[in-house]
Amino acid sequence: MDPRELQIEANSDPNSDTHVYHLALDIGGSLNKLVYFTKDDDHSDDGEVGISPRNTLEKSKASRNHPVLKGKLNFKKFETSKINDCIDFIKTMKLHLGDRQQQESPGNHPISIKATGGGSYKYADLFMERLGITLDKEDEMDCLVAGANFLLEVVDREAFTYMADHKQFVHIDKNDLYPYLLVNIGSGVGMIKVEGDGEFERVSGTSIGGGTFWGLGKLLTKCKSFDELLELSYQGNNRAIDMLVGDIYGGMDYSKIGLSSTAIASSFGKTVSDKKEREDYKPEDIARSLLRMISNNIGQISYLNALRFGLKRIFFGGFFIRRHPFTMDTLSVAVNFWSKGEAKAMFLRHEGFLGAVGAFMSSDKHGLKELLIKQVAQQSPTKLSFSVDKIRSPLDGELNGDESIECSVYAA
Repeated sequence: MDPRELQIEANSDPNSDTHVYHLALDIGGSLNKLVYFTKDDDHSDDGEVGISPRNTLEKSKASRNHPVLKGKLNFKKFETSKINDCIDFIKTMKLHLGDRQQQESPGNHPISIKATGGGSYKYADLFMERLGITLDKEDEMDCLVAGANFLLEVVDREAFTYMADHKQFVHIDKNDLYPYLLVNIGSGVGMIKVEGDGEFERVSGTSIGGGTFWGLGKLLTKCKSFDELLELSYQGNNRAIDMLVGDIYGGMDYSKIGLSSTAIASSFGKTVSDKKEREDYKPEDIARSLLRMISNNIGQISYLNALRFGLKRIFFGGFFIRRHPFTMDTLSVAVNFWSKGEAKAMFLRHEGFLGAVGAFMSSDKHGLKELLIKQVAQQSPTKLSFSVDKIRSPLDGELNGDESIECSVYAA
């Protein structure tokens, strides 16, 4: 394979002929996300492998004398409630030591790791106590936007649409990317109008998000994890719980205002008239109705904000989505319905790692974006296509949030 080619692969053991070079964290209310670069032992050059002489001359003065390190940008997640599992992983893999683990005398200077999210404040003392590191905190919104911009500008086939079981990758022209609406669905939902690098404004949001789905789902079913609840919803039928337009109109559409008989008139509304107790309803039907309710609500609010600012592009990110087909389809249908087909919901391959990627990019020592943009500029788009068959994706059956991108960075 061309060493300059960007390719997603299954996550590999960083201790296998690789060294950790850089780590960044995004510690949210529900999930803790890690992004870290591992350098291959036999993939380090003092020269600019993969960079043309012309591009070498165009390099910034700050990175001109730094070697290029080849390796992988790795992604991994943990539940924030199990923060100690995350810390154990970092300690076992020596991720917090970075290139210090290769030095014979690393010295006594304190180790600082880039971090964002509310947990970077909440768990700062725990990281110091267990790993002896300080968390260098970056603004959450800055990181979120920086991560989204980086992935959309640099990574080919990062964005895609999904509706009616049809997935289609979207070509993003970085010269025609802005403005767009970024909808980040985490525990809550933030909606951000992005107009360029560092140019953004939070325009709206809602407290009804992933945490709502998880919290109500935990109360109403016996699911112990977010993924278990998502999987359960996939098996359910929301029509056993929701009141549909057809339930009100005797199975008929309300065609005058464009509502089909299958449109939801009231989420959970059918339970009002049914003479049943909660135990009489299937947990999978409850989970499906809950997911549908929250996704529809987010989709509608998102489009209304896009309409408010005249934005045609709506990108959805955050670990609530998990590339779950039904979630993406519901969001897409909501945007399509309210926009009358004029706007499309788009999703990101690395949806849950936007903040972590932004925190990684906030360190100015690796020049990743500068280097990758130059690699993109000198190759045809077909040379940069991801090897999708190597991704263990829920679109192909199984959910897997731990992946890696093969790339190069400037050494410090």
